[in-house]
Amino acid sequence: MKRYKLLLAVAVSISTILTSCNKDFLDRPAEDQVEAEFFFNTPKDLEVATNDFYTMLATTTVYSDDAASDNIVPLIAADRVRGNRIVPTASGSGGWSWARLRSINYFLANYTKVKDEQARAKYSGIAKFFRAYFYYTKVKTFGDVPWYNKVLTANDPDLYKARDSRILVMDSVMADIDYAIANIPADKQLSKITKYTALLLKARIALFEGTFRKYHGITGYQHFLEEAAAASETLMNTGAYTLFKTGGKDNAYRDLFARNNQDDVETILSADFEPAIQQHNLGYLMTSPTAGAWGITKDVINSYLMTDGTPFTNQANFKTKGYYEEFQNRDPRLVQTTAGPSFRVKGATANEPVTLNLTTTGYRVIKALPTRDQWGTAGYFDLILFRYAEALLIFAEAKAELNTLTQADLNKSINLLRARVEMPALNLVTANANPDAYQEAMYVNVEQGTNKGVILEIRRERRIEMFNEGLRWDDLMRWKAGAKVTQPMVGIYFSGVGAFDFTGNGNADVFVSTGSTSGAPASVTSFINIQQRTLRNPLNGLPNSSAGNLDPFSQGGAFDELKDYLAPLPLEDLKLNPKLEQNPKWDK
Repeated sequence: MKRYKLLLAVAVSISTILTSCNKDFLDRPAEDQVEAEFFFNTPKDLEVATNDFYTMLATTTVYSDDAASDNIVPLIAADRVRGNRIVPTASGSGGWSWARLRSINYFLANYTKVKDEQARAKYSGIAKFFRAYFYYTKVKTFGDVPWYNKVLTANDPDLYKARDSRILVMDSVMADIDYAIANIPADKQLSKITKYTALLLKARIALFEGTFRKYHGITGYQHFLEEAAAASETLMNTGAYTLFKTGGKDNAYRDLFARNNQDDVETILSADFEPAIQQHNLGYLMTSPTAGAWGITKDVINSYLMTDGTPFTNQANFKTKGYYEEFQNRDPRLVQTTAGPSFRVKGATANEPVTLNLTTTGYRVIKALPTRDQWGTAGYFDLILFRYAEALLIFAEAKAELNTLTQADLNKSINLLRARVEMPALNLVTANANPDAYQEAMYVNVEQGTNKGVILEIRRERRIEMFNEGLRWDDLMRWKAGAKVTQPMVGIYFSGVGAFDFTGNGNADVFVSTGSTSGAPASVTSFINIQQRTLRNPLNGLPNSSAGNLDPFSQGGAFDELKDYLAPLPLEDLKLNPKLEQNPKWDK
């Protein structure tokens, strides 16, 4: 399988035609029109040109973005979680870069020279897919941005125009993605943008915009939620994809991500990697005690239901349950996401010894963790970028936020995800009659109408199913739940110093002390010094306690509700274009 890397290789060559260097190209003179005369003449030219756009897609960052959210605590917390983002200085920095847009617009200005109508339709559709993707990312980050659908010259009066309204830009984005859906063929190709990819991107964009507008008080949210529900349902009704179930309830979810090569059962678009050709370091980030040391936060662990469908947090003593006890009778996805009491490395024949020095919270990330030979910087397992499960979640959430959700809707969406792991179905009436208090405490701005309970359950399901797939921060932003990062991000609970059995075999695996390891049983494989790795009492919230949860981020997150939902623009760009205005509160 040489799919995605071939696109990247071609992208290197074609990008020299379209952009030629690393400066921002919105203000570059149209001196490459000479190349266009000789290049945009055949369907192959169009294919090669659009291959360049694939470099815009997030690949490894899809699987590291959650480490800058409330899902995962890394060794060093991200600036956006700590509230430490600063206004960038250099032009084009901080995400305010437009070179990729110029490449797309340049293509759209020249592709009509090709006489093959099918090729023109397909590749112009792919170009508009990427323009929609480009602007969706910009709006998520900055809010209002200038809309450009043409190649600008140095003398163009629009070069230094003001930002266009979010309403205009997002309407234009939706027009682009609709064009892409109408013109890209309905092929199943793991490495290429297809009609199915475009349908899922439309659903993702529309759900983000619809819920962002709803919870941030911006007009027009219903239309976007309707579009999200319609796009996801259209994808569902094609029958082209289903959920990956090979291995059954105890293996399918984990194997979906951890296998080396993807297939097109559930995966709609993936990035391909191969040994000695193109590699990544995700296995290293999951296992290195000095690099990533990713630790899943306790409220993620707490969110997994019991196998009977009841909330784990309904138990009176859930805050003080020990490690082995808390893993009993839980949603099977829990031990396919984090290392449970019987964790076995993929491809190994024996259980892995308990090792808490690889994780800040004690809860290791094993979702997408490959075989041990890929734990260094030479990972080669494929990375899923778009998958069918997301469409099911989008459909249910959009319908719930519109107050049009039915039990039949749940049965063909959320309940298919639960059925994969043989979990009880979500019942609409029961969920709305009993909103989960633990989930509600996470999301203070949740819909307060009759669908509050089921919306909370859909959010639970989304967080669990899509964990560490790069969507969590965007979810917090669109739900106006940025303050969630200020809640404690803690880990495993310890009742005090002493020896603990994590595997349930009667032998101690972990020894907790105040410094001395004297008296530790010989079976212990992991040591915790609570003078170095402090504990936070879950009953009173006090840090540096003698009993409590591992507290790797004791200073806590910070979030300014007045400014942190948008990022700041670079100072040089504000100076170059006086018509641009800084985002609210970032100029203070």
